[in-house]
Amino acid sequence: MDKPSKSQNDNKFYPPVVAVLGHVDHGKTTLLDAIRKTNVALREHGGITQKIGASQIEVTHEGKKEYITFIDTPGHEAFSNMRGRGVAAADIGLLVISSVDGVMPQTVESINLLKQSKVPFIVVFTKSDDPQKLVDKAIQQLLKQEVMLENYGGDVPFIEVSAKENKNIDKLLDLILLVYEVKRHANFYPFSDSGPFMGIVIESKLDQRSGPKATVIVKNGKLKFKDEIYAANAKGKVRSLVTSNGKIVTEAGVGEGVEVLGFESVPPVGEVVTTTPKEVKLEYSQEISNLPTSPFTEENQNMLSVVLCADSQGSLEAIANSMPEKVKFVIKKTGDIEVSDILFAKSTGSIVLGFNVKLKPEIQTLAKTEKVLVKTYTIIYEMIDEISDFVQGKLEALQEEILGIGKILASFPFEKTKVCGIRVEEGRIAKGDKVRLTRGESVIGETRIISVRKGKEQTSKVEQGQEAGIILSPFLDFTIGDMVISHS
Repeated sequence: MDKPSKSQNDNKFYPPVVAVLGHVDHGKTTLLDAIRKTNVALREHGGITQKIGASQIEVTHEGKKEYITFIDTPGHEAFSNMRGRGVAAADIGLLVISSVDGVMPQTVESINLLKQSKVPFIVVFTKSDDPQKLVDKAIQQLLKQEVMLENYGGDVPFIEVSAKENKNIDKLLDLILLVYEVKRHANFYPFSDSGPFMGIVIESKLDQRSGPKATVIVKNGKLKFKDEIYAANAKGKVRSLVTSNGKIVTEAGVGEGVEVLGFESVPPVGEVVTTTPKEVKLEYSQEISNLPTSPFTEENQNMLSVVLCADSQGSLEAIANSMPEKVKFVIKKTGDIEVSDILFAKSTGSIVLGFNVKLKPEIQTLAKTEKVLVKTYTIIYEMIDEISDFVQGKLEALQEEILGIGKILASFPFEKTKVCGIRVEEGRIAKGDKVRLTRGESVIGETRIISVRKGKEQTSKVEQGQEAGIILSPFLDFTIGDMVISHS
């Protein structure tokens, strides 16, 4: 992406945009939480951060108030494409590596993304408080990946931190600003808030109440209230700009991330947003004439036809990029599974997959009546693994069968967790069951039953009309009145 030209007289300091990358479980989220706690403005005013995919914090650097914007890039390997978009939107990258585990597969992937983007980056060794840390070993691993660190023949800065003990968090923020200043004076960042507006979408979704929402990082110019906005497949007019602190603003400048309300449709993650009209394409392609009449046919070379509904545009991209080649998406959309999705799936011989979306009972009933296979997931790799197995013939069927339904009547503390006191409303509930926890029309999450007790006695299962105590793992934050749905 070509960066806009900068006025030679524009010496204004713009907040650096920082993307955090690295292997899963190496401490990216914990590090961001520790960084947010240093936020001067939030501490002084008691502010509350809001999850929009970007967080701007205020810090004191060399006696001055400065700002840094962090992009909350996900860690799972399925989100590699979205992480790549995150780096494109960033001015600096943080390569987070556990001092204990060292370089891992997603670390290598992140290194490649950073090199391809040519964005300057800092290596951050986390968990420096752990007595099992092996920083020297991790440094040698990085050198083998041709990440040339300072004091080791290169110019990539590195720092050890401990989010748990808040060690070197302030020094890391100073280092970010130092790297940014050096590059800025070398004219590496040709920004100007007086030029034409250009931004990048780093997250987007369809809100059932408000409509399409997108978090946009401003890379040049200013985005203002009532501006006409255009992306590759979406246009609109800015109706609201909200910061990560939950503040409604009338404009956003270079380096700021804001949630934008006003798009007529959901723009894809990674798309450039401008205030200049451009050709607007359809949100997705529906090649109806080429669709199979059943999920698998010889004519379509065993292609699996799928209607995909997900919670955000980022999730859609991640799922689509991770599925087997024999999966054909006839619809990809954000939002809950609706009647039209079931009917369209029936007419095209497709299955319906949902990720982090609601599946209302009446929709499930319709799908059963119309003989349309519907599956919902809350963990992305479980969806990918199961569909991959199905495509390869390792699974004979994907159809979900409801084995039992229980209502949560009570909660009891037990060791380090809580026991759900349930009454079985339909079918049976058994140890080892895969279960879905629902609250009204909302799906709280998927988990498993690892223990069933009737009174003080362990048992394998309980039948309709019986009461029991069950333990869920992983634990979900249930409340009285929630429903536990056991399914295949």
